[in-house]
Amino acid sequence: TSQYAGLRTLQENYADRGFSVLAFPCNQFGGQEPGSNEEVFAFAVDKYQANFPMFAKIEVNGSGACELYQWLKAAKPDEEGGTDIPWNFTKFLIDKSGQVIARFSPQTSPEELNDAIEALL
Repeated sequence: TSQYAGLRTLQENYADRGFSVLAFPCNQFGGQEPGSNEEVFAFAVDKYQANFPMFAKIEVNGSGACELYQWLKAAKPDEEGGTDIPWNFTKFLIDKSGQVIARFSPQTSPEELNDAIEALL
């Protein structure tokens, strides 16, 4: 969850250039997002000063995967060609025309996205 701080920094650094972080909490990974939507949002804001849109919790894998994640996963499989999301904080970079440009593993810190974001902007 410390990635929230890095995502906040990305939002601060690039919002004035048309970039936005969009967060979609999911509780499919070890029960890491067990609270209500309001509780998850309050945690991110209170503990990490999240300053980006946070949507309602969704499913990202399986038969209940939301349409957005079905599309994202199909557009950019992981490095091994897999489509399932392995853990929270898998990140996708989408350009302003709606093209999925890149997919980043959960282990990729938000700070490591700066070059890709700069290249896109």
